Amino acid sequence: MEAILNYFENIPPLHRAIIIIGGLTLFWIIEGIAPLFGGKYKKLNHAVPNIFFTITTVLVNLPLAFLFLKSSDWVMANNFGILNWLPGIPLWLYTILGILLIDFIGAYLPHLIEHKVKPLWKVHLVHHSDHNVDTTTANRHHPIESIIRYVFTLAGIFIIGTPIALVFLYQSLSIVATQFNHANIKLPKKFDKILSYVIVSPDMHKVHHHYKLPFTDSNYGNIFSIWDRLLGTYMELDTDKIIYGVDVFPDEKENGEIWSLLKQPFQKYKNQP
Repeated sequence: MEAILNYFENIPPLHRAIIIIGGLTLFWIIEGIAPLFGGKYKKLNHAVPNIFFTITTVLVNLPLAFLFLKSSDWVMANNFGILNWLPGIPLWLYTILGILLIDFIGAYLPHLIEHKVKPLWKVHLVHHSDHNVDTTTANRHHPIESIIRYVFTLAGIFIIGTPIALVFLYQSLSIVATQFNHANIKLPKKFDKILSYVIVSPDMHKVHHHYKLPFTDSNYGNIFSIWDRLLGTYMELDTDKIIYGVDVFPDEKENGEIWSLLKQPFQKYKNQP
């Protein structure tokens, strides 16, 4: 565990890029072999706006990464935050607890809030307006949302007392986990169900992308499913009944255009279908 943390403490930017590209490539290939929904869309055309927003997410986070580093250095130097207030615990437990807490404060909580606060929901709609959810949808976030998520993670560093190694480890795990649970892949139902008791599985997260309430307001988890189960936001829906998109922006053509998506948070809701 110490070797892993040492690696992520100084992980080169190139290695972080490899994780993003490698995950996308892996799940893209698996989607082609065992798709959940097949033959309904042109994958390459669909990927263009999603890859664009993946790039904007990287461009937002990279220049701000120094704030993560400075904040982590400060909490460690000043013995501040939950992890630093705990009595001595094994490194493996320290790591798991830290990742769980970052997942809650930096991912589950802002996701929940984005669904409850209308201006934030309109920003988050760019993610939900994808009519063909696949692994490229994972980082389909408006640049404003990237900043919102960044602020929550930054706050989490202070609250949790997180060393930078844990921050970068969590981000790497998060990238792969979201690419996996958004992927258009068909797993055996029992296997997916077993996975969903620990992590957010593909079938579990697809429910969140159903176009109608109450399913849209469920399954907010990023890596771990524990938060949805503990806080009563877990729901199930047969994948055969899932329809992607959102009823307030129903135009699939517009929802696949980069410029339309950039403007979407500032537009009025469209007529519902």
